[in-house]
Amino acid sequence: MFEEIPTARPETPLLDQVNAPADLRAFKKEQLPTLVRELREFMLYSVGQTGGHFGAGLGVVELTVALHYLYNTPEDRIVWDVGHQAYPHKILTGRREALLNIRQENGISGFPKRDESEYDTFGVGHSSTSIGAALGMSLAARQLKTGRKAVAIIGDGAMSAGMAFEALNHAGDVKADMLVILNDNEMSISKPVGALSSYFARIWASKTYDNIRKGGQKVFSGLPSALELARKAEEHMKGMVSPGMMFEELGFNYIGPIDGHDMDHLLTTIANLKDRKGPQFLHVITKKGKGFEPAEGDPIGYHAINKIEPDPKPNTVKSKLPKYCNVFGKWVCDAAEQDDKLIAITPAMKEGSDLIDFADRFPERYFDVAIAEQHAVTLAAGMACDGIKPVVAIYSTFLQRAYDQLIHDVALQNLDVLFAIDRAGLVGEDGPTHAGVYDLSYLRCIPNMIVMAPSDEDECRKMLQTGYEYKGPAAVRYPRGTGQGINIEETLSTLEIGKSRTLRTGQSGIVICAFGRPTYDARQAAQALDATLLDMRFVKPIDKAALLAHRNAKLIVTIEENAIMGGAGSAVSEFLLANNITIPTLHLGLPDQYEEHASHASMLKRVGLDAEGIQKSIEMKLNHL
Repeated sequence: MFEEIPTARPETPLLDQVNAPADLRAFKKEQLPTLVRELREFMLYSVGQTGGHFGAGLGVVELTVALHYLYNTPEDRIVWDVGHQAYPHKILTGRREALLNIRQENGISGFPKRDESEYDTFGVGHSSTSIGAALGMSLAARQLKTGRKAVAIIGDGAMSAGMAFEALNHAGDVKADMLVILNDNEMSISKPVGALSSYFARIWASKTYDNIRKGGQKVFSGLPSALELARKAEEHMKGMVSPGMMFEELGFNYIGPIDGHDMDHLLTTIANLKDRKGPQFLHVITKKGKGFEPAEGDPIGYHAINKIEPDPKPNTVKSKLPKYCNVFGKWVCDAAEQDDKLIAITPAMKEGSDLIDFADRFPERYFDVAIAEQHAVTLAAGMACDGIKPVVAIYSTFLQRAYDQLIHDVALQNLDVLFAIDRAGLVGEDGPTHAGVYDLSYLRCIPNMIVMAPSDEDECRKMLQTGYEYKGPAAVRYPRGTGQGINIEETLSTLEIGKSRTLRTGQSGIVICAFGRPTYDARQAAQALDATLLDMRFVKPIDKAALLAHRNAKLIVTIEENAIMGGAGSAVSEFLLANNITIPTLHLGLPDQYEEHASHASMLKRVGLDAEGIQKSIEMKLNHL
């Protein structure tokens, strides 16, 4: 058990011999516990150097070693869900040294990524995709007659999503040859592992029991009633000591729960299941943060950690600026005190969306629906039908998963729902899977929606209140991180819908229309070029009066931290064209490509959305007029 993260690189003589899983498979079983200890210690050290996801990976070290030891990877397919737990997998598959640069610019991704390694069989970042992907691989192997194995590892949190059960249902229906491993690290599904359940798990996974089972089916095949009686007797026996009846009903052979940190038990059980035909389900109990005492005691706090920095110099003062999620967290509590019809809904983002205080103060008005974004939106729609005002706190990248519900269940019915959309724009080290760079494009095309983008903390609070008081679907999209240090008014005041504000009036004929966070980076360009700077505030409805007032401008520039295609700049051009206004325009935003992970500042510089890049782009455009 480690009590602190090592700052010096540990000695790992056994792990140093593993450059690929084939090296691991050359070890004797007796060597694996030592390898597990070295792997866990190296992961502690490496994540301390870079920051990154932490607890989940520590919990699956034994499972990762067992899978690569028993399966012929990369020919056999191991599919990780989400990817938070994939750091040990990366270490064992030739990326041990690369882990020291994980999530950094030009370093490896924090998630499995197909073009990074042949061992990363499926690219992930969002949850609950592993079973469907592994099922697809299993059916491909059946079609191509390759004999390739497929394994999906999914966490108990990810198992709460509907698409996981959709895949389970299909796999049972087509009798796919695959193994699903449920990594239960919070005991939210099962009771604690006991001696009896572990004993029966060993029996059910054994070849002897499988042969008896098949033999019984053969004997009773001519007696349907006796066969059905035997099947029910087996199910009831399993149901007395395990939570697996649900999975059996879906067509899986359920085994478990077993101790995911007992290497001998893991190796024996998985080896017995590896070559079985049909869908197999193994329930493994693990400890999130296993081996690191602080993480075992606080699995939520140690889900991910920041890079361990040297002790700060005396008199160093850390920034106390609130994050945008903190602005939301305070607003939602203040608004709830004023209106008892306010309900907060989140799909498993209580901490990230800063709903901790709300959940404590208003427990009966707080709903965490788990990783079920589609349900979160439809739940809000149902509430809105009967006089409740739901506020859905959700990340931009996760709202994409509920797009159909957003359109059909909320907007089409013009229901009174507020979407507080966090992590809008580029998100830095989490990379393209978590970037919220499409919401302006996919929201502004939906009828009945109003869409707002705050440029600072105070604007964010005002927009949240504006959206709350609006009678219909409204969205406020705000970025990750801290604001500008603007003083936040305590009142619950609102903005005039569709009204921009002028931050600077220039004489050059250049008009900069800024949406959201880039507004303040545009100030430097506006000052240098003597341009007029508009904080547009509303993407939909667009401020038509402001645009008409500048119909004789020399150049109109739009700036947004969103995809250029179909974004806020497109809204400006569409309005100008519809009114037969022909002005040279320049749209600055994110190009038609996925931006790889780096610090947020580096990403902005790369795409030309930092202050220097904005000014340079405008000057280049002026040179071509």
